[in-house]
Amino acid sequence: MPASNPRRSSRTTTRRAPSTASNGRSDNVSLVYDELRQLIVWGQLPPGARIAERVVAERLGLSRTPVRSALHRLQQEGFVASSGSGAEQRLIVAPLTAEDGRELFLIIGHLEGLAARIASQLPKPRRDQVIRRLRALNRALAVESRKQTSVNKAFDVDMEFHRTYVENVAGSRVTALHRAIKPQAERYVRLYVSTLLDELPKSVTEHEAIVRAIAKGDGAAAQRAVETNWHNAAERLASVIAEHGERGIWHWWSGPASGRRH
Repeated sequence: MPASNPRRSSRTTTRRAPSTASNGRSDNVSLVYDELRQLIVWGQLPPGARIAERVVAERLGLSRTPVRSALHRLQQEGFVASSGSGAEQRLIVAPLTAEDGRELFLIIGHLEGLAARIASQLPKPRRDQVIRRLRALNRALAVESRKQTSVNKAFDVDMEFHRTYVENVAGSRVTALHRAIKPQAERYVRLYVSTLLDELPKSVTEHEAIVRAIAKGDGAAAQRAVETNWHNAAERLASVIAEHGERGIWHWWSGPASGRRH
């Protein structure tokens, strides 16, 4: 997942005039989508929080049409869920659950595993550049793991490590899928990262295996190392959620008949 910019909560209070260009409708949908996704990923719209079309439209100075389209897209991608049924149905920020977290981490592991396999087959000069960057980032992560003082710094370094062997390395389809789904996992990491700091040394060791495999040009080993890293991360996340609880699930619950999947 690409690392996000610093929080921009002030943006939601600024009214915008709708675009009058021919592609204005599409631009407005993208504007609403980007704005809401950013707020959800950063936790400014917390798990379980209700999202009302009217309120979003008023905040952004837009009609409800692009808001509705953006919310539909966010729901399809798993950032937004429906709660209740019939007249009581409403949209909320998708809760963070152990089941969904594990699924997301394993999917990302497969995507990034494929990217690592591709990276291992790069021409040696280009591969060496990637390796130097990966080693520098993993050293920085090791330093942060010993400090255990800056949660955000450790998070950003880890994100950059994984992005290095995906962005401008994997093909356009893999990259597009990765960009679409990685922010969903970022929600989990950002919310639980402070409780995962003790696990950073394990991540550093697993990253070393990834770097060695890519450096050797061993595609199968690189893919396996990445998938192992994400599988272990999923297990670590599951343990943390089991201890600290799922987030936003109460708002999602509306009785056995309604179901709880988004």
